[in-house]
Amino acid sequence: MFLRTYSQIIIITFLLTNLVESAESSGMPQLNTKFWFSQIFWLILTFGILFVVLSKLILPKISKNLEIRKSQILENIETAEKQRQESENKIKEYEKIVLESKNEAKNYFNKAREKVLKDIDKKRKALEINVNEEITKVEKEIAELKNKSSETINKIAIETSSDIVRELIGIQVNNSSISATVEDISKKIKEKNYVI
Repeated sequence: MFLRTYSQIIIITFLLTNLVESAESSGMPQLNTKFWFSQIFWLILTFGILFVVLSKLILPKISKNLEIRKSQILENIETAEKQRQESENKIKEYEKIVLESKNEAKNYFNKAREKVLKDIDKKRKALEINVNEEITKVEKEIAELKNKSSETINKIAIETSSDIVRELIGIQVNNSSISATVEDISKKIKEKNYVI
């Protein structure tokens, strides 16, 4: 292709030499046909050397650099794709760990809640047992006080009645006769189901 282009230039140059005969008289050396062969020679030589230098030295380096850049870009794209995949996998693993941690935390919370509820239930039952024991003790004390109250009332009645009789009548009454009378009254009260 290079040779074909140069041969076409040379042919065109020879054809144009006949057309520009009038330019010889003008004094411009570029248009003087006598200098055309030397100009064409140096033109072909200069552009030929330039073409060889460009095609053999510079363009291969440029194409080599372009290929290196292209391969680096492809490697960078592959690396970026791998890193993206790895980051997506890490994100999935992280989300999985977070989900497992949440579930584990829920389990711990539920276990702790159940334990607290059991402890509260045990303490409530123990408190109920203590309260029932106290109620039973108090009921026993009340029953004992009820039983003892009739005796105490009888003693108080005997003492007060002997004092009242002595004050009213002026006679000393013995406590045994008054106690017999009070016992008779309390029997009658019990027979009629009166509560003292």
